[in-house]
Amino acid sequence: MTASTPVTWGGYSAVLLDLDGVLTPTAEVHMRAWSAMFNEFLADHDGPGDTSPYTDVDYFAHVDGKPRYDGVRDFLASRGIELPEGEPGRPFDRTVMGLGDRKNDAFNEVLQRDGVAPYAGSVALLDHLAELDVPMAVVSSSANAPAVLEAAGLAGRFVTVVDGRVAAARSLPGKPAPDTFLHAAEVCGASAATSVVVEDAVSGVRAGAAGDFGLVVGVDRGAGHDELTAAGAHVVVADLAELVP
Repeated sequence: MTASTPVTWGGYSAVLLDLDGVLTPTAEVHMRAWSAMFNEFLADHDGPGDTSPYTDVDYFAHVDGKPRYDGVRDFLASRGIELPEGEPGRPFDRTVMGLGDRKNDAFNEVLQRDGVAPYAGSVALLDHLAELDVPMAVVSSSANAPAVLEAAGLAGRFVTVVDGRVAAARSLPGKPAPDTFLHAAEVCGASAATSVVVEDAVSGVRAGAAGDFGLVVGVDRGAGHDELTAAGAHVVVADLAELVP
């Protein structure tokens, strides 16, 4: 399937969409928050490991789309840096959880200060799916998903929101494991084979491929067309408006 081929949305029982980078440009806020946090940490780190500056390449390779603490672990591992796990709620600790919580605080500060507007093309697709009565769900690694949806004016459009808090409460492994998408499909009354996954992150596309979903749509907001295709996307677009008849 190519990006110019229209999707027969009415032929699917559910559409499962990532949030940051798919529905809203909050992926950019996440990127800035990760960069500020990691570069501050690297500048102060005096132990073993590679302390060269964190870049967007690191974001797409190790952090994008993953649960927050997993992103911290994977990035630190890529630099040969070991930290204790720590405890949640201590953002000033030099631990895996401390760094993750520090990043989350930075994200929330930007969200509250600047707000967020959804992508127009994504709203057009949501409107089209609503007209077709296709159930929709948000599947996000972020624990901030409900706040982002509310800020973007998108709350109430979805059968369920499977975010980081839901995943933790149900002990669902995060992306690239398919479990959060599989749970969302079940809540929507659909199977993987009759559901569509819409993702902008390589880890999310891999989750869709691992779950053997009926269609995996990659949205290229910077990860790269070839990378999303290699991860398992059946079709890659630059904007979801391309898939609205």
